[in-house]
Amino acid sequence: MTDPQPHRSATADLALHGPRVLGFASGARIAGLFDLDLDEVDELLLDFEACGWVTRSSFSGTSGWSLTDLGRTEGERRLAVELEQVGARPLVESVHAGFLPLNRRFVASCTDWQSRPVRGDPLAVNDHSDLEWDGRVLDSFAALGRSMERLLEPLAAVLARFVRYPVRYRIALARVETGQHSWVDAPGRDSLHTVWIQLHEDLLATLGMLRGDDA
Repeated sequence: MTDPQPHRSATADLALHGPRVLGFASGARIAGLFDLDLDEVDELLLDFEACGWVTRSSFSGTSGWSLTDLGRTEGERRLAVELEQVGARPLVESVHAGFLPLNRRFVASCTDWQSRPVRGDPLAVNDHSDLEWDGRVLDSFAALGRSMERLLEPLAAVLARFVRYPVRYRIALARVETGQHSWVDAPGRDSLHTVWIQLHEDLLATLGMLRGDDA
């Protein structure tokens, strides 16, 4: 007997959810995040724009989509309906509760990666010359990834969109471990920090919460 497949959210729901998770993104990034057909995503985004749920803007030669307040409300409504359909709200609430202490540790590790206290300057910028210090921080990121994967395992078995977060985190960590340290927290790529905050935003959106509500 095979295990049941996790529920895959409707394409339209994922296309609207993408700007919430990514913050500001092209149709290609949204399609890539959830493995969707790009042409279909682009058409949906135009429909959402007509509804007032998303807005398109450009700066520094880059264009992308962002959610409006109406879009955030509609996205949360759709996710709430989905949660009720699959009966997963208690599970998501449990995962979110387990995520909070991991998130505090992750923030602390990011701080340790960016700064290293020295005599007379507790907030000195980490120049990464102390390999022992950096090694301990990287060990903490690896341990957090394992903890996150264990935490998400039961949720990923129910909601398919949560399957890829541990995979993306492992890919970034592998790059970091080969010396590509920008993959810890560089913006504009699937760094450890990027994947982590997107997972956090996905959990918040799924529960109809805003960032900071769970501080």
